[in-house]
Amino acid sequence: MIDDLAERPTDTAMLRGLRRRCPRCGEGRIYGRYLKVEPHCASCGLELSGHRADDAPPYFTILIVGHIIVPLMLMLEQHFHPAEWVHMALWLPLTLLLCLWLLPHIKGALIGLQWSRRMHGFGSEPH
Repeated sequence: MIDDLAERPTDTAMLRGLRRRCPRCGEGRIYGRYLKVEPHCASCGLELSGHRADDAPPYFTILIVGHIIVPLMLMLEQHFHPAEWVHMALWLPLTLLLCLWLLPHIKGALIGLQWSRRMHGFGSEPH
């Protein structure tokens, strides 16, 4: 049994969550499906159902993707002046794929942050 009063390093927990692994042991998977959080870690038994990521993962995903796509779009426009259909054919799928790839990673990092700070059901008391 892992001691619940032990120190929980935030950076380690967030990196494990970023890899979509359990913030406590780093072995078990956080998700059973795309964004469906497992009730418990299969490796160490940590209860994961108490997380409250809510709207933060989509917010941070949009923030990050916007800061990647918009400068690239502006640089392409300034240097090559492509037709509008080129922008649509390039940036819409790239934005969609980047959002879909980043979202579970960011949600995992936020679950790791919540666990390390004993927030929203990850404390020593039952939620």
